[in-house]
Amino acid sequence: MNINKYIAQAGICSRRKADELIKLGKVTINGLKAKPIDKVSEEDCVFVNGREIKPVSEKVYLAFNKPVGVICTNDRNSPNNIIDYIKYPTRIFPVGRLDVNSEGLILLTNDGDFAQFITKSKQVEKEYEVYVDKNIDEAVISGLSNGSIVIDGYPVLPAKITQLSPRSFKIVINEGKNRQIRRMCEAYRLNVTRLVRLRIGDLNLRELEKGKFIEIDPHQVTKLLTTK
Repeated sequence: MNINKYIAQAGICSRRKADELIKLGKVTINGLKAKPIDKVSEEDCVFVNGREIKPVSEKVYLAFNKPVGVICTNDRNSPNNIIDYIKYPTRIFPVGRLDVNSEGLILLTNDGDFAQFITKSKQVEKEYEVYVDKNIDEAVISGLSNGSIVIDGYPVLPAKITQLSPRSFKIVINEGKNRQIRRMCEAYRLNVTRLVRLRIGDLNLRELEKGKFIEIDPHQVTKLLTTK
C-alpha cells in the first residue's frame, strides 16, 4: 500500500498530514527517507519521527466536547494539546480542526481513511452556533449563506443559516476551510465572540458534558461513511 495510507492506518495522522511528514523527511522506510510514491507492506520497517509504526487492527472513534483553550493537535510538545487532555490509552488523532478559541464537537480516531473522508467530503454537514459582536440583518444573513464570499481564492459553498437573535445564528456548512466561519464573518466586519460546533453529520453533542468524550457506536461511523 502507499506509504501515506500505511501511516494513516497506524493511527498516526490522516493521509494528508502523512504526506506533509514525508515531504519534511520525517518518515523512513528500512532506514531510507520515504518518498510520496513509495509502497510498503507489514514486512517493511517504517519510522515516523524516529518511532517505529505498525497498522492498528482495532479502530477507535471518539466524540469529544472540546472546551475553549484546548488545541487540536497530536503534537505532545504543544501545550494544552487535545491528546494529553483526553488521555485515551490508544494512539489517536483529531479529525480536522476546531481552533483554540472555538468549542464543541470534534471527532478523534486512529482510522486515517475515516479522517480523510470526514475532512474531505462535501456531503457531511457541520453545524455551528455563532455569536458575533454586532447586530446582523437579512442582508448579512443572505451574504453569509449565498456562497459569494471568497476564501483563499475560492468561493465558499452556500450555507444554511437560521438567525437565533440579533447577534447570533446557526450555520450549516459542507466544507471546512481554515477558520472558515470566522473569516466569513470578517467579510461583513463581524467579530465572532463565541463559536460552538454542534453537529457533524448525524453526530451531535446532545448531553455530552464539556471536556468529556464518548466512544462512537460503529453503526454511527458506518452511517457517516455512507452519507450521500
